[in-house]
Amino acid sequence: MKKDVLILGSGLVTRPMIRYLLAKGYRITVASNTPDRAARMIDGHPNGVSVSWEANDETGLSNMIAGHDLTVSLLPWTFHLSVARQCLKHGKNMVTTSYVKPEMRALDGEARKAGIILLNELGLDPGIDHMSAMRIIDHIHAKGGSVNEFYSICGALPAPEAANNPFRYKFSWSPKGVILAGNNDAKYLQHRKLISIPSAALFKNPFHIDFPEIGNLEVYPNRDSLLYQDLYGIPEAETLYRGTFRYPGWCEILDTMKQLNLFSSDSFDMTGMSFADLLLRQASGASNIQVNGPAFSATLTGEALEWLGMQSKTPMNRNIDSPFEVVADKMIEKMTLGSGERDMVVMQHLFLAVYPEGKKEVIRSRMLDFGIPDGDTAIARTVALPAAIGVDMILKGKIKAKGVHIPVIPEIYHPILDQLQCLGIKMDEEYNLSNENIWVLSRS
Repeated sequence: MKKDVLILGSGLVTRPMIRYLLAKGYRITVASNTPDRAARMIDGHPNGVSVSWEANDETGLSNMIAGHDLTVSLLPWTFHLSVARQCLKHGKNMVTTSYVKPEMRALDGEARKAGIILLNELGLDPGIDHMSAMRIIDHIHAKGGSVNEFYSICGALPAPEAANNPFRYKFSWSPKGVILAGNNDAKYLQHRKLISIPSAALFKNPFHIDFPEIGNLEVYPNRDSLLYQDLYGIPEAETLYRGTFRYPGWCEILDTMKQLNLFSSDSFDMTGMSFADLLLRQASGASNIQVNGPAFSATLTGEALEWLGMQSKTPMNRNIDSPFEVVADKMIEKMTLGSGERDMVVMQHLFLAVYPEGKKEVIRSRMLDFGIPDGDTAIARTVALPAAIGVDMILKGKIKAKGVHIPVIPEIYHPILDQLQCLGIKMDEEYNLSNENIWVLSRS
């Protein structure tokens, strides 16, 4: 008997999920405030339908969830809780690709009582990072070993031939989310010592990795790495670091832009101001940077801001607004992945395992996935397909777990990773590497 799947949202990562599930024989309803875009993704398939729906329409949401066997929320994370509550009300399973918030975690007992699974963080990062890391962590623990050091780094980037602007970056997913992430603080563990990085210093000390086929990439820390001691069951880890990959130069440019207060969310009246006026106004608070002379123009950041248009005398035509919104809009305008261009996803885990007899082993797991020019991007594939596989498994009864989960248990991660490999999304694992292959943060 055919089953019905409700997909909420028709954003940049939705199409691979729609196509995967239609190919599996499911009936799909895509509910979106851009139903025409959803209809193009369905592409006339007889088992797919697009409906117009606004995320604040609770009655419509309730009716749709009641009429489907499973709901996938690809909405912004702020809507997931209301979707989950409707799934609880109607006894329906739910899948998201977003981080679990405490309010979602608090629904675990209700979900178990209702006999459903609310499966979250089933995308790329979070998602494939969890599953590929846990496969190795469980392997180490099964051999009686412990994880002494663990590094996990991921980045969504333009392919090398498309990294052709001063930032060497283009957006293939939520642009403002990328920029906002640069305002985060970060924490990691280095040889049992807690390292706290304030937002102002996030980009100041990247280290570098040579990645096969790509070359030199820089790495900066990603949020709170310490959370993963509990999530991954590695309280023994003395070093635990999660980071983000970028091409060299990104950290220098973003660090200077932060010093210039260009990512400030403080709004003020910009009537009559040009982009250059805004730059000079914001730079006035950065006493160590002079932006209106040739010395600045010759820097990497000066070149980047000139290319972006932030040194232009062109009027901005803004009223009450924030520098963040202006700069984000300029970056979106000039840094979107173009027709015929590829993006890529780069991921690497590195482990130092220690075994009872004293043996040490370095294990490395890598993934490099490229998008298809004028087709599905790598970020869309690697976010949507794990979730789509999870939907298929839940509806076929292959996932027995109930409650609020992320994909860190074997019954979820093994089959999903295996199926992803069949789709060309593969982690290449190397065991028994020499200790020279483990980087120590203090060396950088």
